[in-house]
Amino acid sequence: MSSLSNNLPDPNEPRPPLAFDRRLIQLKRRLVREATMAIGMLETALDALWRLDRQSAKEVTRLDDRIDREEVSIEEECNSILALHHVFARDFRVVTFILRVNADIERVADHACSIAKIVRKIQSDSVPSWPTSLRELGDRVPMMCHDLMRAVLDENVDAARELVRSDETIDQLDKRLFDETIDHMLLSPTQREQLANGLLIYRAGRELERIGDLMTNVAEDIVYLATGDIIRHVEKQQRRRSRQS
Repeated sequence: MSSLSNNLPDPNEPRPPLAFDRRLIQLKRRLVREATMAIGMLETALDALWRLDRQSAKEVTRLDDRIDREEVSIEEECNSILALHHVFARDFRVVTFILRVNADIERVADHACSIAKIVRKIQSDSVPSWPTSLRELGDRVPMMCHDLMRAVLDENVDAARELVRSDETIDQLDKRLFDETIDHMLLSPTQREQLANGLLIYRAGRELERIGDLMTNVAEDIVYLATGDIIRHVEKQQRRRSRQS
């Protein structure tokens, strides 16, 4: 009896995590690294835009393949976990959260590359006078990305809900940019270069607005991860009702 009891693990000693737990921890870490790289691409693309640095913009597009490969690899790992383990309750929410956020992060990198390509297409030897709404979008969206990563790491539901509400500000800036771009283009309506640059400037704003939408999606997924509640359309419905009242 004593020999058998000697082979039993001491209940007071910390047990190593199971293989499933280790895989989930590693996946979360990879997701955060992937997000950090995608946000870095966005910030580099915006810096290249403000300075009209075409060489820096070119470097951003070179990183896209790495994000694509990691996105596929993370998805394959999630699919493997779902196939090999009996995943349910919170563990199931974690895996589906990683799958959804992984796809959104890859799209953030795509939008960063689109901004970098805009830098290379703008027809000017000097830095244009950027619309104030575009500048504000360029400040707010990366900040939103960083705030969201902190909310992901902390599983902070309150911060996630606040980020969902902040998307309305991004939408308002996008609408303001449209008006500012029209004014910019009307300064020299007969100059093809002025018109082309105006369209590219507005497109850069649209890329930022779409990243804001993706961050909102991730914030909604944080609420789902922590609570099991799906709030995807709740905030929009509440805003619609408040406008009507």
